[in-house]
Amino acid sequence: MEFIQKYWIYGLGFFAQSMFGVRLIVQLFHSERKGKIVSPTIFWQISLFASFLFLIYGVLRDDIIIILGQTLSYFIYIRNLQLKNEWKKITISFRILLFSLPGLTFGWILLGSKSRFDAIFSQNDLLHPILLIGAIGQLMLNFRFIYQWYYSEKHHTSILPLGFWIISAFASVLILSYASYRLDPVLLVAQSMGIFVYIRNIFIHIKSHKAV
Repeated sequence: MEFIQKYWIYGLGFFAQSMFGVRLIVQLFHSERKGKIVSPTIFWQISLFASFLFLIYGVLRDDIIIILGQTLSYFIYIRNLQLKNEWKKITISFRILLFSLPGLTFGWILLGSKSRFDAIFSQNDLLHPILLIGAIGQLMLNFRFIYQWYYSEKHHTSILPLGFWIISAFASVLILSYASYRLDPVLLVAQSMGIFVYIRNIFIHIKSHKAV
């Protein structure tokens, strides 16, 4: 039974990460059609869905880094839907539910089971160097979207600048170190694939600017 439960949890994590991958494919498809980099509404909708699933995965894995990181990302995705004037198109009741989900998750941690709350913090020595590396990596993954938003506002158009990919690559290396320590196959597979995409984009950017 424990074996089945363990791999069901991993299945949830892999599914959430596959949704993060799908959002990139969808965004690339829309960008190719438009002939420029765009951030379609469905990109943020999929991100929101995947973030919630990965938040649940973090709770089931007793992983404070994933829990805190996905909570921050979750509200960044909602904010982007607001900026695109898509948030108001969602019914009020569903908006309230979406806003409440992270709070309900933390309520489950704090009130649902003392053993789960204890497990999360007993398995996460907040001063452990590897945990700090994981926290920094997760913060960098969140910060890249803040940087991309700032850069786009500055240039009055949606851009994925070189800095976005550099931050992503460095963050991915840190998360890979953390995932290796945690023996987390979901993070290991996701970041191993992600770092290839990030580095490839850096080379594409450099090559395109050399050709100018």
